[in-house]
Amino acid sequence: MIPIAIYHCNISIVSRGKGKSAVAAAAYRSGEKLTNEWDGMTHDYTRKGGVVHTEIMLPPHAPPSFSDRSTLWNSVELYEKAGNAQLAREIDAALPIELSREEQIRLVREYCSSQFVSRGMCVDYAIHDTGKGNPHCHIMLTMRPLDERGAWAAKSQKEYDLDENGERIRLPSGRYKTHKVDLTGWNDKGNALLWRKAWADISNAYLERAGSPERIDHRSNAERGIGEIPTVHMGVAACQMEKKGIATEKGELNRNIQKANRLIREIRAQIGKLKEWIADLFKAWETAPEQPQQSPGLANLLMKYLSVQREKSRKYSQRWQQQHTADELKTIAAV
Repeated sequence: MIPIAIYHCNISIVSRGKGKSAVAAAAYRSGEKLTNEWDGMTHDYTRKGGVVHTEIMLPPHAPPSFSDRSTLWNSVELYEKAGNAQLAREIDAALPIELSREEQIRLVREYCSSQFVSRGMCVDYAIHDTGKGNPHCHIMLTMRPLDERGAWAAKSQKEYDLDENGERIRLPSGRYKTHKVDLTGWNDKGNALLWRKAWADISNAYLERAGSPERIDHRSNAERGIGEIPTVHMGVAACQMEKKGIATEKGELNRNIQKANRLIREIRAQIGKLKEWIADLFKAWETAPEQPQQSPGLANLLMKYLSVQREKSRKYSQRWQQQHTADELKTIAAV
């Protein structure tokens, strides 16, 4: 059995429509003080502890000024005009505690370079570690591509829908029917699985080079063929409360899941023993000498008769059934 280390890799969107800000998110992740030029709000997280490393990685055609965190995310905020604009994509992942800090940094850097920078995204990542056994990284990604001049380009474009004759389809309003085409492929739903798998693969390569037997797996229990209920991710706050003896909703849920999994393992073990017992019975039956077929005896016939009578009496009351059964038993005893 290969020891499985903790796997956590969550992907989310920083959306203005949900009251979020890319500048605020970047300030919190980096532990810095940043002012959002779009709404004038200042976000000061300089007193936040546990930020052990931050870094910005840019594709070759990005403006050098984007190496400054404030410049990068304010450029995003100011370019996106819509009130419900999607400003950034964020990935947060648990870092293997089996790796040193330098190995953790190289791991995140290689992951970001191979999966995101190589595809034209700007990356801003931070590693958090408060020394309580939960090192993790926050990776913020730009969602709009840059053209060869380093200017923000379109995420998508509209294309006309065509009929079977190749003609544009006119709507009752007089306009033509169109659909949106993604120009980057970054929003493809299949990317989530690819990025989660890549995190597991690269992490496992670093664990192997470090001489650690632990491995992480991005697949669910069902996909791995493990017939157990997966526990939920606790998070830092819940873990700290549990360590202080304060029961949390997530902690209680995990304890119930663990109890259910123990029961599942016990049932599975009993089923395994039953299968072995049945296999032994079949083996003994196959190797036993053949016995001549015997006619049923009187006792067997009488018991079958009693079973038939019981079935017939089911439509009557329970009291009638009991009396009828007693009468039938007397008859059988007499026979």
